[in-house]
Amino acid sequence: MDRALLEGDPHSVLEGMIISAYAIEATKGFIYVRAEYPIAVLHIRKAIDEAHERGLLGDNILGSGYSLDIEVREGAGAFVCGEETAMIASLEGERGMARPKPPYPAVRGYHGEPTIINNVETFANVPLIIEEGGAAFAESGTEGSKGTKIFALAGQVNNTGLVEVPMGATIREIVFGVGGGMPRNREFKAVQMGGPSGGCVPAAHLDLPIDYDSLKEVGAIMGSGGMIVMDNTTCIVDIARYFISFCAEESCGLCAPCRLGTVQLEETLNRITEGKGTLEDLDKLESLGEVVQQTSLCGLGQTAPNPVMSTLRHFRDEYLAHVVDKTCPAGVCTALLPVEATVGKEK
Repeated sequence: MDRALLEGDPHSVLEGMIISAYAIEATKGFIYVRAEYPIAVLHIRKAIDEAHERGLLGDNILGSGYSLDIEVREGAGAFVCGEETAMIASLEGERGMARPKPPYPAVRGYHGEPTIINNVETFANVPLIIEEGGAAFAESGTEGSKGTKIFALAGQVNNTGLVEVPMGATIREIVFGVGGGMPRNREFKAVQMGGPSGGCVPAAHLDLPIDYDSLKEVGAIMGSGGMIVMDNTTCIVDIARYFISFCAEESCGLCAPCRLGTVQLEETLNRITEGKGTLEDLDKLESLGEVVQQTSLCGLGQTAPNPVMSTLRHFRDEYLAHVVDKTCPAGVCTALLPVEATVGKEK
């Protein structure tokens, strides 16, 4: 969603940054973007040049006496740099690693100066709020979450792509309304929400109105706005293993709970998908996941166990099938399939 905004409407992001910088009397701004998004980098740099040409950036903006420069910084794609203090370290030329808070970036941030950090989508909303007023913006959304939200709808759904809906829209409205439902009329199983460290929401919550609070209650997060739809051909244990593997790989390694805990979670899930799991492993996953959530230094570690904890909560029967019956109900984990069923699955 952020890449699409930078590629398709970069001036809205710049305008939001200029207004925000003026409000806090900042004189320097940065747009931190993955180097793997060359079109976004090209378009936002072109927009910055155009803003300079029209006197909207630089010295004495529109004769106001206020000056601001905005610079694009390309990151190497480290997931942990989505955490604000790790991003600041990267901006300063250091390895992207989180630091303890407080002090918060608003007190001591980039090179020790007060710094605010907001998402691309947040800045793009600022001009709309200024032009139409907060009341108009708040007409959409729920009591605790106003406005609209862009989701990246992907997975086993007929219509994939970016979806902008009011806060409070239900999962059913997005998946079966905008998304057109499941291919081949398969059964909806779950939607993984919030990016790699998001949680899996089952069919029982299809009519859940989506906002920040409601997702937290079912073990998911809004996160990056990702929505990966899964049908009954998906192995929920394998999905949890895949996402915890990603988080373990992307851990900066600074704090022990995340550095060691995510690896142990991954190893335990590997054993379960290989048919070597035990009931004690399920207890270990829950207790270890809680420790990682509660003691990790930054948001990556604190949310990394979400795929594991949410699937244990909503799909425990599928875990029991793997460790007790030594079967994979979805037919995905090859080690748990009959020999004849594994022919052609080696790849």
